[in-house]
Amino acid sequence: MPLLFVRRVTQLLVGLFLYGFAISMMIQSGLGVSPWDVLSQGVSLRTGIGFGWVTNIIGALVLLLWIPIRQRPGVGTIANVLLIGPSIEVGLAIIPVQTVLWSQALVFAGGLAMLAVATGLYIGARFGPGPRDGLMTGIHQRWGVRIWIVRSAIELTVLSIGWVLGGTVGVGTVAFALLIGSMVNTTLPLLRVPQPVPPRKDPAASPDTLVR
Repeated sequence: MPLLFVRRVTQLLVGLFLYGFAISMMIQSGLGVSPWDVLSQGVSLRTGIGFGWVTNIIGALVLLLWIPIRQRPGVGTIANVLLIGPSIEVGLAIIPVQTVLWSQALVFAGGLAMLAVATGLYIGARFGPGPRDGLMTGIHQRWGVRIWIVRSAIELTVLSIGWVLGGTVGVGTVAFALLIGSMVNTTLPLLRVPQPVPPRKDPAASPDTLVR
């Protein structure tokens, strides 16, 4: 098995595990979470289903929305739906709820930094985007709506629904919105697995260069 492929699979799996663990850190900080996680929190509170499993369910439902926009999921997309939820549950079982402000800030900042690295790892593995990012880019490609408009509309919608359902909106939610884009823009180029370079043909061996 080529080493490059092994690296891609390893990056994907490690990245998805760290992604879920990072979400659990931000949850336990109590300072607020990303818009999609506010939605998961709200649904979890209303249904009694664990946060991680709600994340899986929402990911699967979002994946269904790819059908009308003619998006095709990759291996990484399916793995995202299946693996992030369980890793969130692992983190929630290990990390205690933080109640002191300095520890809340520290745990949140650590979770945010870990999530940026995890995003660079799993997207950089080149196995396809997560269901939420794919929905955003798919709408952009299908109808030509600018990405920032699509992203803002989707995240404002899920944030509002999650907040109404009881999800935590706080200073961490604002920090996530302001910082995660630039942080991922830093980690993604560093962690992207390079495309294999096709072997160059020797011009001397080309039939067009042979003397006839």
